[in-house]
Amino acid sequence: MIENAGVVKNIGKNEGNPMTKENRFGPDGAGAAAQDSGQILRRRAEEVFREKAVWKTENVESLSPAETRQMLYDLQVHQIELELQNDELCFTQGELETSRARYFDLYELAPVGYFTLSKTGLIMDANLTAAIILGVSRSALIKQPLTHFILPEDQDIYYGHRKLLFETGAPQVCEIGIVRADAAPCWVRIDAVAAEDADGTTACRATMIDITKRKEAEESLRESKALIEAVVENVPLMVFLKEATDLRFVIFNRAGEELLGYDRRDLMGKNNLDLFPPEQAAHFMAKDREVLDGEAGMLDIPEEPIMTANKGQRLLHTRKVCIRGSDGSTKYLLGISEDITERKQAEERMKITLASLKRAFSTTVQVLVSAVETRDPYTSGHQLRSADLALAIATEMGLSQERIDGIRMAGAIHDIGKMSVPAEILSKPTKLSELEFRLIKEHAHKGFEMLRDVESPWPLAEIVYQHHERMDGSGYPRQLKGGEIIMEARILAVADVVEAMASHRPYRPAIGLNAALAEIESNKGTLYDADVVDACLRLFREKGFQFEGIRF
Repeated sequence: MIENAGVVKNIGKNEGNPMTKENRFGPDGAGAAAQDSGQILRRRAEEVFREKAVWKTENVESLSPAETRQMLYDLQVHQIELELQNDELCFTQGELETSRARYFDLYELAPVGYFTLSKTGLIMDANLTAAIILGVSRSALIKQPLTHFILPEDQDIYYGHRKLLFETGAPQVCEIGIVRADAAPCWVRIDAVAAEDADGTTACRATMIDITKRKEAEESLRESKALIEAVVENVPLMVFLKEATDLRFVIFNRAGEELLGYDRRDLMGKNNLDLFPPEQAAHFMAKDREVLDGEAGMLDIPEEPIMTANKGQRLLHTRKVCIRGSDGSTKYLLGISEDITERKQAEERMKITLASLKRAFSTTVQVLVSAVETRDPYTSGHQLRSADLALAIATEMGLSQERIDGIRMAGAIHDIGKMSVPAEILSKPTKLSELEFRLIKEHAHKGFEMLRDVESPWPLAEIVYQHHERMDGSGYPRQLKGGEIIMEARILAVADVVEAMASHRPYRPAIGLNAALAEIESNKGTLYDADVVDACLRLFREKGFQFEGIRF
């Protein structure tokens, strides 16, 4: 009985314990664990029990109560142990499934393709992403040479990549074009390392990334760069780029090369101190620093002299711009210069010519004034004094010098149309009849007809035509009003009225300056332009203006 009890007790030892790893699952334990198998465990335990038990059933009857209780106790403990181990197996099975799912996500659905390649380049394994990149099913990849999917022109690149990998053992990277069955070719990057398989053979572990968008962006960038370089190279302006630290040239275009007379290869890496006289170089570099250090980041230099190698001193119009990096730091100075030497020389010649023409025109005007004076001395003096006042008003109002000159010229001949009026009417000492007054009023239109074909830089004919118009439309000859009347004519209208009232006429004595000023002041904004009237009043009341003749 003691022997039989000992056999029962030995069931819990490793030697005969059906729950050890070796006895529990046997050689196919992993497969058994994959099934739901309390029953399998039960059958296996019974088999082990039959193999190990040396006592017979009838011997149980000979056991003492204590031995029977001990045996029942041991059996219950082993049953609990089996249940615990079954729970552990179920938990382990769950973890295994979780690991498999994680493996599927990490390997099969990775954002890159994974390959295992033989030393000869055959695809031994590949994940789903690799199959998607190549455009075929995964089963169609296995045992296929990777070269079947590589563009012909890139075969040598891949061959060199694989050769270096197995010769050196060092990781290798290459970028090649891939042929796809169901889509257009694409670009991929392959990163490969040499590895040893379980059987000791050397294999290649590689990742494949689709870089088509990056390649397209690079190509677009290259095209943009080529376009910019073509524009910079062929624009007829000097374009240069300097690095911001020592202001040395890093880009210089053909136009700049031709302007300065230096081979651009000799300019690269040099700064202004290497090329120009010290004083001029210091000036250029000071302007450069002003741009780079200033808040505006840009400087326009209308005229800048520069000493060239072949053309002597030239005059440039230069714009300099600070180029900053993405982090806001100063990187480069961009300069664009136009050679304005010929233009400035032409402008100077034009000024001389224009001055000569103005003198000639003034002489012509003087002749016309003299002609009017011969017929009517009063009209001649009136024109000169009106022109004098009109010039002063225009200056007081801040008009440009060009417009002031035009007003001066127009004022000196604004009554030229009176040459068509009989002299006896102009010098008649008594009141004019209605017919005679109508003839006098025609002088504005007659003056326009005499001047409209005269080439001049000013609207002389229109000024003469409008100088009797009034702001409310009550003037003559066309009853223009407000904005229809040009500013030059508005100024001359006020000057004409003030001078006429303040001066003696054959048919009446002078009314007086105070009366003249009262006239324009009371009709300011109605008959006469308000700004013109204000300027005229300031001249007389605040600045002491007096009528004087004008000499041409």
